[in-house]
Amino acid sequence: MSTTVQDRTTARERASAAPESPVRSRGARVLLLFSVFLCAACGLVYELALTALGSYLIGNSVMQTSVVISVMVFAMGVGSLAAKPLQRRAVGAFAAVEAVLALVGGLSVLVLYLSFAWLRVYMPAMVVVSFVVGLLIGAEIPLLMTLLQRIRRQEAGSAVADMFAVDYIGALVGGLCFPLLLLPTFGQLKGALVVGAVNAVAGVVVVLWIFRRQTRRAVRTGLLIGVTAVLAVLGSVYVLADDIEVTARQQLYRDPIIHAETTPYQDIVVTRSTAFTGEPDTRLFLNGDLQFSSVDEYRYHEALVHPAMSGRHESVLILGGGDALALREVLRYDRVRKVTLVDLDPAMTRLARGFEPLSELNGHALADPRVTAVNADAFNWLRDARERFDTIVIDFPDPDTAALAKLYSVEFYHLLKQVVKPDSRVVVQAGSPFFAPKSFWSVATTVGAAGYRTTEYQVDVPSFGNWGYVLAVPGTDGAAPALRLAGDAPRLRFLDDAVLRAATVFPLDRRPQKVRASTLMDPVVLEYTRHEWQNY
Repeated sequence: MSTTVQDRTTARERASAAPESPVRSRGARVLLLFSVFLCAACGLVYELALTALGSYLIGNSVMQTSVVISVMVFAMGVGSLAAKPLQRRAVGAFAAVEAVLALVGGLSVLVLYLSFAWLRVYMPAMVVVSFVVGLLIGAEIPLLMTLLQRIRRQEAGSAVADMFAVDYIGALVGGLCFPLLLLPTFGQLKGALVVGAVNAVAGVVVVLWIFRRQTRRAVRTGLLIGVTAVLAVLGSVYVLADDIEVTARQQLYRDPIIHAETTPYQDIVVTRSTAFTGEPDTRLFLNGDLQFSSVDEYRYHEALVHPAMSGRHESVLILGGGDALALREVLRYDRVRKVTLVDLDPAMTRLARGFEPLSELNGHALADPRVTAVNADAFNWLRDARERFDTIVIDFPDPDTAALAKLYSVEFYHLLKQVVKPDSRVVVQAGSPFFAPKSFWSVATTVGAAGYRTTEYQVDVPSFGNWGYVLAVPGTDGAAPALRLAGDAPRLRFLDDAVLRAATVFPLDRRPQKVRASTLMDPVVLEYTRHEWQNY
C-alpha cells in the first residue's frame, strides 16, 4: 500500500514538473532562447538611449552614464529578488513583465524629454525611469530560467551558461544596433518606440505561443489584450512623435525652430526670430548650447580668424567650425590657395552647405573650389595627418563633455605639431574669461604646456558676452605672437588694430589665474567648465 501511494505521489510530482509534449521540442527551446536574445538587446538599447539623451540635454556624459548604469544595475538586483514569488506562474508573470517593460522602455525617452522641456525635473525623472526599467529587466532572468527548465531540465550551471551566453550576445547586438541603425534611421524618440514594440512581441507573443497549452485561456486572452494595448499606445505615439517632439523642443527656445535633427553626435537646432522690424536673428544651437547669432556672429568670427591670418596663409586648416562661418572669413583672403575643414558631424557640414539660412550666412563657403571638407574626429585625424599648414583655426564648442575635453588637452596640442610649420600661427577659441575664467586660463596654460608661445585676448560678443581666444606659435623661445591684422586683410565690420590693442588688456579680476594644464588623464578643463558655467 505504501509503495502504491509513493508511486502515485511520484507520478503526480513528475506530472506537475514535466511540460507537455509540445514544450519538450528543441524548436521551443530555440525559440525561447531567441526571445531571450531579443529581450536582452532591447534592454541594452533602453540603457543606451537614457545615457545618450542625458548627454545631449544635460552634458556631462560621464555623470549621466554613471547614474543610469548604477541605478539600473541596483534595480536589476531588486527585480531579481522581487521575481522569486512569481516563478510559480512564470509564463503569465514573464509576459506581464515584458508588456510593462515594453511600454515603459518605449516611452522612456519621450517621458524624459517632456520632463526636461516642460517640468525641468530631468534628473529625478531619469533616476525613476532608470530604476523602473532596471527593475523589470532584473525580473526577466529568474522567470526565463524557470521557463527554460520547464522545456528541458538541466544542471543549474548549464542552464545559467546557456541563458547568459544568449543574453550577452543580445546585448552586443543591441549595443551595436543603437548607434549604427536605430539612431540614424529613427532617431532617439522613435527608435525607443520601435524597440518597445519589438520587446512586446518577443516577450509576450513568443512566450505565450510556446506555452500556450500550459496557460489558461483567460490568462492568454488577458495578456494578448494587454500587449495589443501596449502596441497600440506605442504605435499612436510613433505617429505623433514628430509633432510631440517639435512642440516639446520649442519650449526650450525663445524663437521659432526652423530646423532640428538629432545625429549620432549631437542635437542640432536652428531658430529664427520673426521680428517685424530689424534684422532677423538666425541662431544655431548644439546640444542646447548657443553657437552663434546671425546678428553679431561676425564679431566672434572676425576676432577668431583674422589675427591668425596675419602670418603666412596660403594653406589653412580649420578644426571644428562645421557651420563654415570661420571658413567664410578665411576665404576672404585672395592669397589663400587651400583650406581643409575637419568637422566630426556630416550633418553639420551638410546643413552648412545646403540649408539656405546657413549657406547664405556663410556665403556658400563650402562650395568654394579651394575647400576640402573632411568629416572625422579631429584628434584621430591629426594622428594620421602629414600635410603642414600656414594657419590653423580651432573652433570647437566649449569643453563641457569628456569627448570635447580631449580636444583641449596637452596631448591634442602636441598632435597639432604634426601639421604646423615653424612660422605657423594657431588660434583657439577658449571660452569666456568673464563667465569661466579658470576654464579660459586653463586652455591658455594647456597650449603653453604643449610647447607654444601664446597671446591671450578677448572681445565682446553681445549674444555670448565677453569671449576669449588664445593665439599661439610653436616653440618656447622668442616673443609671444603679436596681435595684428594682415596687410591684405579685407575690410572688416568689427575688428581693427585699435580693438586688437585693447583686446589684450584684461581687468584685474580676470587676469591670469593659477590653474592646471588639462590632459587626457586629468581633464581639469572639463571640471572648471562645468563648475563655472553651472550658475549661468
